[in-house]
Amino acid sequence: MADSRQATGSGALEICGLERILEALKLLLSPGGSGSSSLQITKHDVLLATLKSNLSALEDKFLQDPHWKKLKLLRDEIANKAEWPQNSVDVTWNFTSQTLLLLLCLKETMVHLAADFTPGKPNPKTPEAAPALSPDTLSISQQKTVQSVLQFVVTLGVCPYLMPGVGVPLRCRTEFGAVVQDVVCLDAAPDVTQRLYISCRVLLNVAQHASLGSLIFCRHFGDIAAGLCQLGFCPPKRKPLKPEEEVLTQEERALSREALRDILDQVYQPLAVRELLILQGGPPQSCTDVKTQVRCRAPAWLRRLCGQLLSERLMRPSGVQAVVQGILEGAGAGAAGGSDAEATAAHWKKCDLTAKILASCPQQSLSPEDYYRDICPQILDLFHFQDKLTVRQFQRVATTTFITMSRERPQLAAKYLLQPMLAPLHRILNTAEIPECDMVPGTVLVTGEELSRCIEDVFKVYVVGNEPLTVLMDSLLPVLGVLFSLYCFTKQGVSHIRSLCQEILLWILGKLERKKAIASLKGFVGLDKSVPSLHSLCQFRAATQGGIMITIKEAICDEDEALYQKVSSEQRQVEHLGDLLSHCQECGLAGDFFIFCLKELTHVAMEEEAELKTQPFSSKSLLELEQRQALLVEGQAQKLLVLQLMAVLCERMSEQIFTNVTQVVDFVAATLQRACASLAHQTESTVESQTLSMSMGLVAVMLGGAVQLKSSDFAVLKQLLPLLEKVSNTHPDPVIQELAADLRITISTHGAFSTEAVSVAAQGTLNKKDPERKIEERQQKCQGRYTDVSHSHLKQQQSHEKSNQTGLKSCLPLTPQEVSEHSTPANQKSGSITTEQLQEILLSAYDPQVPTRAAALRTLSCWIEQRETRALEVQEKLLKVFLENLEHEDTFVYLSAIQGVALLTDVYPEKILLGLLAQYDSSKDKHTPETRMKVGEVLMRIVRALGDMVSKYREPLIHTFLRGVRDPDSAHRASSLSNLGELCQRLDFLLGPVVHEVTACLIAVAKTDREVQVRRAAIHVIVLLLRGLSQKATEVVAQWIERRTGMWKDPGSRPRGRQLERGLIWLEQRAHQLRPKVAGSSRGLLGLLKARGQGTCEKAINEQLRSRNAQRETDD
Repeated sequence: MADSRQATGSGALEICGLERILEALKLLLSPGGSGSSSLQITKHDVLLATLKSNLSALEDKFLQDPHWKKLKLLRDEIANKAEWPQNSVDVTWNFTSQTLLLLLCLKETMVHLAADFTPGKPNPKTPEAAPALSPDTLSISQQKTVQSVLQFVVTLGVCPYLMPGVGVPLRCRTEFGAVVQDVVCLDAAPDVTQRLYISCRVLLNVAQHASLGSLIFCRHFGDIAAGLCQLGFCPPKRKPLKPEEEVLTQEERALSREALRDILDQVYQPLAVRELLILQGGPPQSCTDVKTQVRCRAPAWLRRLCGQLLSERLMRPSGVQAVVQGILEGAGAGAAGGSDAEATAAHWKKCDLTAKILASCPQQSLSPEDYYRDICPQILDLFHFQDKLTVRQFQRVATTTFITMSRERPQLAAKYLLQPMLAPLHRILNTAEIPECDMVPGTVLVTGEELSRCIEDVFKVYVVGNEPLTVLMDSLLPVLGVLFSLYCFTKQGVSHIRSLCQEILLWILGKLERKKAIASLKGFVGLDKSVPSLHSLCQFRAATQGGIMITIKEAICDEDEALYQKVSSEQRQVEHLGDLLSHCQECGLAGDFFIFCLKELTHVAMEEEAELKTQPFSSKSLLELEQRQALLVEGQAQKLLVLQLMAVLCERMSEQIFTNVTQVVDFVAATLQRACASLAHQTESTVESQTLSMSMGLVAVMLGGAVQLKSSDFAVLKQLLPLLEKVSNTHPDPVIQELAADLRITISTHGAFSTEAVSVAAQGTLNKKDPERKIEERQQKCQGRYTDVSHSHLKQQQSHEKSNQTGLKSCLPLTPQEVSEHSTPANQKSGSITTEQLQEILLSAYDPQVPTRAAALRTLSCWIEQRETRALEVQEKLLKVFLENLEHEDTFVYLSAIQGVALLTDVYPEKILLGLLAQYDSSKDKHTPETRMKVGEVLMRIVRALGDMVSKYREPLIHTFLRGVRDPDSAHRASSLSNLGELCQRLDFLLGPVVHEVTACLIAVAKTDREVQVRRAAIHVIVLLLRGLSQKATEVVAQWIERRTGMWKDPGSRPRGRQLERGLIWLEQRAHQLRPKVAGSSRGLLGLLKARGQGTCEKAINEQLRSRNAQRETDD
């Protein structure tokens, strides 16, 4: 505003120090040497007396103390250069003027001290020593003194002169502020506007020093900005008649406006935004009563000014982040919030209001497109804000702003928001053009970080935002094929974006129109080539630092390898699509796609038959025949793909795949159409006949009352009438003809008339669905007395004899559910078994009758699986029961015991697993070989049940099986090897430090064991290891295979003939996936084997090895 450079005497500045100036400031703040702060004074007269006393004490100090003479000279010199009146009738203004002069003295002194300071050279002997501080550095106590002085200056020199509605009133702040408001004399000279201008000008002059400026703007920026707004932009009440009547000149008003914009650019932008919002104010409030008013509404000119300044803050670089931080930090987030950040996450209204502000185009912008072009990149950056305290609020603001912009201006949002966000996915579409410079194999098109950021942003916008706007759906639809390919790739390993891809695909498939959703699913598996998909030259690869990147793949010269990879990829895509659709059963998408596949299969068959009949070979040229053959091959591939899809869907989907009557009718209609097509071509098979009977039985069940049909449902069922009529007229089976005709009648009459054939078909279908219903009813009658059995083992035995006598005709064992039903009263709910019931089942576990014993064991297993409290309380007794039943010779009994031990170990693995390992590792004297084999089966079931947690028990399991390989019993050795192989698979072949022990064991067994089955088991484990390692094999594996081949060349080794051939065939099959060194070894061995025959295979191997060693010596 004014020139900050004051002409001061150099001699005065040399002698006057900071301590003297700060001592003078303390003297102004301390009343009468009492040591109490003036902030505690509440009486008006006492406050005025204190201010007068402090001013007098300062003047006396200047006149009487010779040490203060230089400071007095400096103050007088600065006062003479000052252009404002320093004396007034108002004591508060006199106090403010003297304080401002001392602050200017402090600033000038600090400037000259810093200019004269020359830092010394650092001592190389003590490099850790801190450098010397600049002499203008304020200590902590000195900073507190300056802060107190600034508080007085702002309270006495700025706030009392602000207009109502400009800034926060003094009386709304503290009790001392209310006292000051009444003490200040506004009628005395100079004018209040002049006072405000002087205070703001001097404070800005002092703030030009960096350390003093931080103290001023950190706490008093809002009040200074309010004063500058009033000075520079407040319209005058009346136009002055003469220039001399103006309180402020036009130049001074212009300087105020310029100063306001300067400090807005200098300070921390979120702070500027927050203070401007405070100045702009909230809704209007009553201000008629001065004593009870809270805060008057900001005047219109100030609201417009703050809105304009806020828009300018927003349009600056990183302005969006500054605006969001300025709004949210006041709610407890960010630097000002700290521990309240989590509570602020619930303030969604403030986040939504911020998003609405960002989405509104300000008036200062030239056009909405210019605004979107500048703001949208910053909005996308909000998704990647890393501050842990505000990340949730920032993401909510970003998501809401994204959706609001897409709703209000969809075209601009698609251009400036959606296209940049989805750019990494568009770059690798098969419709995109890849530059020639990027066609080199291995070129990275999309980095791992870029792809992860893209997927995370899409998840936040689509899934978290959950607004199915048209522009959002249309933008994501072209890249769904790439998303599905990425999802399939993540299923092959561990990736943090797998769940994100799955959630995005499930969300979009659930929100799309059903036709578009099915078309997308067709494109996923290659049934619809028009759907955009991953570029044929691109591939997903694991990034070096985690994540997934997209690169240009290398060309495959081997046609067989290319075909293998293509078929494998299609197989994985179909399987992963089945996994994805298993989550879409409730919305009905899985059922609709299943029906589509049925119809597609029928259409493919009909089109193929028609094409074969309508196009003779003789009238076609060779080129046309080739084209026709290619079309036929493509049709066959599509038919096989549909069949594969049908198989996967039938395997993965549950019986609740159809969610409404319409889907069931569509399914039946597709089946009837296929049956009619088969009848027309006279190619009906047994499977199609059974499918036709099942579908018609399904309609009979629906008409028989299993589903409560409405009039609208019968309207849907009527589309089956033409198909049923065709079946009744053309099917050769009279039973099916009659059923089709009866179903037509029942549908036409809306169920008013139903024949007996429909009821029989419905009952037959229900019996096929639940074939054990009649058996259970008959067994319940036969075992009716079982519930009356007492705890006496003798009475229980008699009861079983009677039940066996009455149940000879069925000769069927009880199921665990039936035992639970018989042993539990009818009104007893599952999950609340009693002690008596538990004791009864435990006694039944020792029953001599095999069905009863097995059923009791199954019941105990069910209780363990359901985590029944009473059953788990006696876990040791249950374990004893199961282990003793392992000795039983009946398959049904010991398999039930195996299942029970596995389930019990799943609940308490720490307590039971080690005991089982000890039992498996015991000698023949303690346990029979059969029991040890059964324990091995239990261990394998436990390994499968533990899943990824099996790595915790890797060491004891591997060592137990390795010790089992040395057991005298050959069957136990083979079992241990088999268990070791499966354990390696479950561990994903991460054997850790015991990998060498495992390989050495396999070598020794394959070379020295005398039993064929043991050697075969060792070779089987070798095959599993190679299969698991696959392309991850390293130099160690190469040397290992050489040792294997060395084993087979040994004339004393055991494998002979067919065994050796099988092992080498496997090496040949894996040769293309291992290192060239390994591949050469296996191919050469197999070639010699085939050339020389089995009788001379050892000699051929020796010749091959000698030639290879000679070649190696030559290379060396």
